This record gives sequence, structure tokens and C-alpha cells, in this order.
Amino acid sequence: MESVVQRSGRFSASSTEGDVLVYGACPLDCPDGCSWVVTVRDGKAVGLRGVAEHPFTSGALCVKMNGYLSHVSAPDRLLYPLRRVGKKGEGRFERISWDEAIGTMAAKLNDTIASYGGEAIWPYQGTGTLGFLQGVNGSAGARLWNALGASKHNAVAICSLAGGIGSSYTVGVNRGIDPESLQYARLILLWGTNVLTSHHHLWKFILAARRKGAFIVAIDPIHTRTAAQADEHLAPLPGTDAALALGLLHVIVEMGAEDREFIQANTLGWEQFRARIAQFPPSRVAAITGLDESRIVALGQRIATTRPTAIRATMGLQRHAGGGMTLRTLTSIPGVTGDWGRLGGGLVYSTSGYFPANLADLWREELLKKPVRTLVMTRLGEGLTELSDPPVQALIIYGSNPLASVPDQNKIRCGLSREDLFTVVIEHFHTDTVKYADIVLPATMQLEHADLHDGYGHLYIAWNAPAVAPPGECLPHTEIFRRLARAMGLDNPLLYESDEALARQVLQSEHPALKGITLERLQQEGWVRLAYPNPFMPFTDGFPTPSGKLEFYSETAKADGYDPLPGYTPPYEAASVQNELAQRFPLVLLATASHFFLNSTFANKPDLLRKAGSPKITLHPVDAARRRIKDGDLVRVFNNRGSFIALAQVSDHVRPGVAATTKGYWPGQSESDSNVNATVAERDADMGSGAVYHDNRVEVTLVGCETQEKV
Repeated sequence: MESVVQRSGRFSASSTEGDVLVYGACPLDCPDGCSWVVTVRDGKAVGLRGVAEHPFTSGALCVKMNGYLSHVSAPDRLLYPLRRVGKKGEGRFERISWDEAIGTMAAKLNDTIASYGGEAIWPYQGTGTLGFLQGVNGSAGARLWNALGASKHNAVAICSLAGGIGSSYTVGVNRGIDPESLQYARLILLWGTNVLTSHHHLWKFILAARRKGAFIVAIDPIHTRTAAQADEHLAPLPGTDAALALGLLHVIVEMGAEDREFIQANTLGWEQFRARIAQFPPSRVAAITGLDESRIVALGQRIATTRPTAIRATMGLQRHAGGGMTLRTLTSIPGVTGDWGRLGGGLVYSTSGYFPANLADLWREELLKKPVRTLVMTRLGEGLTELSDPPVQALIIYGSNPLASVPDQNKIRCGLSREDLFTVVIEHFHTDTVKYADIVLPATMQLEHADLHDGYGHLYIAWNAPAVAPPGECLPHTEIFRRLARAMGLDNPLLYESDEALARQVLQSEHPALKGITLERLQQEGWVRLAYPNPFMPFTDGFPTPSGKLEFYSETAKADGYDPLPGYTPPYEAASVQNELAQRFPLVLLATASHFFLNSTFANKPDLLRKAGSPKITLHPVDAARRRIKDGDLVRVFNNRGSFIALAQVSDHVRPGVAATTKGYWPGQSESDSNVNATVAERDADMGSGAVYHDNRVEVTLVGCETQEKV
């Protein structure tokens, strides 16, 4: 029986008279950012559930997190520091002490700085945890890296930056409406988002709208779980969404259904944009997107006559060469229809910017003695094999499994194999990336450390209190970096502040969204909604653009070298249909989120791996028949960058010319020692150095019958 409710975040306060409830938050790279409660008995976590009273979490976790306690206590978890004793890639290590591990790191980093300068150090952080103390949202370790003059690390580029920049040219920021306001919409466009797999807590708000008569449209090249539950599904060719948006707007304008009053009062550059829209009649858009012209017209008419219309777009939509422009154009639709001015209307891409975190005090840029270069997460292979002046000589990887998750896998493996590269991996499990480490450090998991979280799909923040003591010798990222600073002889007190001190600084802001929100309140209540109205409309007092209006014509975009108007930028590979590349590799490959993994997290969890099964690739029956491939056949998926092995699934859930697989499998789980990222180009999207995972052409052949080009 639960006799004590514990919200202070100090596991040492546990009572022996009954169970203790410790409030926390899910750390993973998901818009839902769930709040949870851990049941602790005799110092051990025995239960985990979503917080019932949280308006977004509503008591439910996802299929991935329901078994999180067994993941934390997995027998193969890393518990002690290790040192490599074999060749890089062999994965042979010996146990060492923390003093030996930190001492080795300190000596190597000091030698690197002395020989090459601080920029030869690349602190490579991923989205394994999103926390502001331990994770990527707060750039954990930023103070130390600034003090050392290390290269900056751009982690956002791999996930969302292209779309964020694109939408900001239109409305001034990358954020939009409160996702909860979808319950007030009469038409909901789920555009490039598989809500039931990657954002399932939003579904209850969509269902609330449907009960009031809302119509749900899924726009996705794949017939996903979400598409199956929608009232209508449109499957455009990958990367052509901006063209579809312009075609829909063409229908609206031809009907005279644009909101002229809203446009006159709240937008800039309408006449120029109207001329651009005129260039995309439904007939042209049908040819670009592969959709029937009649369906484009019908949806355009539905949008024109339905107020309010809400659009939910997420990050997969912008992972191609025109990704930034895609979000720029989609964000313009509510400007034409006036839905930005209606409760339940508008677009949401991310809500992360609504938390006005005091990152300046967290990062302490004043510790930098001079400007340093920025290295991009998506170009790790290039950085390790081609970069000079200085070359990367020390690589510190944390919250990331790049050998599984980053484009151009073969080039990354080549770079990680360099004997002159000193590599440290801070991890929970023995990943493929760990095999190439010189030093491996065991990190705490979410039940064992303090952290501060928001969500990029809602307007709540949460305090994650440590519920149990760490197993073995695992340490939080914050403590690892404090120990490293000390071993390197750094004496600035900013490098040694406690986790609670750091959290208080993150919350020190005069922004009205944080009014009344303190660390003490979060520790007591577990989670709070940011101090925005509820219901909330974001741009009632104007748009945070230079003009104060929604900018169809953006001088900022023009100054940055981009088209000042929303438009359509084709994907680099996916839009090619008649060139030599398409002849060699005729299938466009999409690598979407797994229902059972979160990026590469959980791909080693036995029960979830069983549910996910082996890597698969879905082919339309026409494409499968041309290659004499049957359902269940073992096939090789390849291009001139690399290849991977998968089981064929033959289904009309994809259209002819499009193939689909799921991301997240570890390379070592395949007989080819690779996954889908062996085929993905180390190339940038149009804005922000975004990744191009969905701008990828391949061919598929039966294993044993392939005539694959030399890779």
C-alpha cells in the first residue's frame, strides 16, 4: 500500500513504512515529453506509470516506455568504466577505475589542446536524452567545452533545424499553436506525421475534435497507422509536400476564399505570394506529387470552406533537400485562410521554443576565449576523415549512437577506425559505436539522476527527480564533466555548480511564461504548465518577425540567400525520375520511426526487438513483381553509398516507386553489419544543414541474385 507521496526529488528521503512515489519525466526524443511517477520500494523501482492528472500524459506511457524498468535493470547494461584492449571495432575492453578513466581523458585532451588547439576536440552529443541538465536541450557539458575552446556541436541539424528555420521566415519562430487546441478544429491535416506511433498522446485531442464533427486528413507517402484511422489519406511522392500546399492554395484563391481581411491586417507580401501561387495550378501539382488532380481540388475546396483548419506537421516532413522551404510554405497556408487568427486553427511544428529557458546562464559563452568553429552532427564521417586545420583528434560521444543513427555509415566507420583519434563514449549499453571507443564511461539513466524537461509537443515542463541510487559506478553527465574539469586542472567555479544550481539558472527568466515557476515548485508538484493562457492562441498581438506581420515575402530569407517567397524546392534525389541516378536506383526509400524503438534506443531490448522483428522493407506489389520478390524474401537494399539486408514486405501501403523501412536497428544486428543509414547521403537540406534521410534512392534485389555496384 502506498503510504508516502514523495515529490521532493530526494530518494534518500524514502520511507521504509511503505512505497514512495517519485515524480519524473520521460527523457526521450518524442514530442509528448510525458510526466511519470515511479513507485519505489526498499530503494528499488517497482512501478512506473504516466501521471494521470497531467492534461497531456493523462496516465498513459507508450509501448516503448511501459517496460522501461526492465531496460534500466538489463543484465547487459554498462556499469563500470572500460578501456579498449583490442583493435578499434573489435569491442574488447577491460574494466578500470573512474580515476584511471578520467585521468586518461584529461591527459589526452590536454595533449590535444597543446598540439592542435581546443577546436580539435569534438563534443558529439545526440538526442538520447532531451534534458536541460543531462541532455541535448541544455547542451550538457557546454561550460566545460567552452572553457576548453572545443568545437561547437550542432545537434539540432539532424532532427529539425531545416523546418524550424523555414517556418521562422514566415512567422518569426519555429513554434505555432498549442497542440491541445486541435480539439477546437473542424478540419485537421496530419501532414507528414504518424501520430499513433510518434505522438500518440495528441490523438485524444484529435478524437475530441472528431466527436464535434471534425474531418481528419492524413498526408503521408505511406499508409501509416494514423492514415488508417483518418477520414482521408493522400499519398504524395516524397518531398513534394510544398508543391501540394501551393496547389491547395491555388484552389482556395481561385474560389476567392482567401481571408482578405486577415491578409490585409496581418501579412506582408501577399500580392507577390499570390503570383507564386498562380504558378501551381492543380494540373501541374498533380504531375509533381503523383496525386489525382481531382483529389487536390477536393481537398483545396474543403480547406477553403472549413474554419478553423489546423495542421500538425512534424520533423520527418523536412528531411530532404527542400525541407526548409516545405515548412515555410506549409506555415503560410493559415496566413491565407486566416486560421492563425482562430482558436483551433494554424499550424504546429514544434513547441520547444515556448519554454524561455535561460540558456545563456547555463552555457556561459563568456568562458570562450575566442570564437570557435561549429561542426554539424550530420557530417560526422566527413569531419573525421576530411577535416583539417585542425583535424578532429578527440571525439567525446554522449547521448548518441552515431554508427546506427547518422548518414553515411561507412564513412563514419572509417573515421572511427582511425588509430590517432581518441574516442570516449558515454553510454548505457554496448552499442556499435562503443566498439570503437578508447574509453567507455557508464552513464546514469533517467530514474537515477536529476533533470529538467519540457516537451516539443506541448506546453508543460517537468522536474525529473532521482528515484533510486545508480547501479554499479554509473554517473550523470553533469558529474562526469565536473570530474573531468577537475582532472584537467580547471579552477573556474562555474564548472562545478550542482545540478540544482544549474536548474535554478535555467529557470531564472523575466519572461511571463515562467511567472510563478520555480525549482521548488517543480520539485513539489512534479510538472506545471507554462504560464500561457489556456486555451492559447500564439500570435494575437502580432508575429515576431521584423515587420510584426506574417511574412509571405521575407527580406530576412532574401538576405540569407533564399527565395524571399514560399515555394517548392524539389528533393535532390527523390524528385529525379528520368535521370541517370533514377535509372540506376529507381526506388525512393523512406526510413520512418519504428513503433517499438525511439531512434536507436530500445533496439537492443529483447521484448521490443521481438515485436519489431527483423529489419524489413515494404515494396508495392508492382515493384516487387518486377524484381521477382515475394513477401518474406531476404533482400539487399543498396545504392552507391552502401547497402543493408532486410526482409521484403509486399504491400500497397506504399505507392509504386516508393519503398519504406524503419530506422533504429543497430548495424551489428544485421548479417551485413549495416542498417539503412549505410545508404543515406551525408548531404544537407536547403536550410540549417538539416539531414536528408528521406531523400534517398536505392535498388532492391534478392540476396544471392544481386549485381550490386561496388561500394
